[in-house]
Amino acid sequence: MLVVLISGRGSNMQALVEAGLPVAAVISNRADAAGLEFARARNIPTAVVDHAGFASRDAFDDALAREIERHRPRLVALAGFMRVLTPAFVESYRHRLLNIHPSLLPAFPGLHTHERALAAGVKLHGCTVHFVTPELDSGPIVIQAVVRVRPGEESGELAARVLRQEHVIYPRAAGWFLDDRLVIRDGVVRVKGDDAQLVLAAD
Repeated sequence: MLVVLISGRGSNMQALVEAGLPVAAVISNRADAAGLEFARARNIPTAVVDHAGFASRDAFDDALAREIERHRPRLVALAGFMRVLTPAFVESYRHRLLNIHPSLLPAFPGLHTHERALAAGVKLHGCTVHFVTPELDSGPIVIQAVVRVRPGEESGELAARVLRQEHVIYPRAAGWFLDDRLVIRDGVVRVKGDDAQLVLAAD
């Protein structure tokens, strides 16, 4: 079972659900997150832990952890969850906390990845599923998808093409985890079997 954390529309959460993965609950830090309606329509339990109601990050993370643990998940998946989690929270879910980031990490950690990629003139861009560590967007990489940057492409178009690949690789990575196929050694992830950890997008 996995719990998914969202802050907005939750399109990657939707991809996890539609892939048939056992999503036990969807939790958001925003009551108006559109993804909550998607989950409710599919009879998936939902909860809101509003960060604005807490005096500190530690207090918010403690409340979030309590809500997560009601479902006793094997895996917690961040899907557009727009909060920086404290080191203590991250450590409590060490090697059980996945995130998807819209760049080919370690390139372009943080925000505005597509604009930054275009400004840098890169020819390849994409997305990464990785284990979360206390350092932002720096954990062991599980799988990446690559798209070619088109000449004259705008950031919105590039973002849309990358998002399509996010919906491909996130369910794959979560499924590998739940099937006990991921091995982390010296900070590097490998998959038991022959599945490729790189997707080259046709578009």
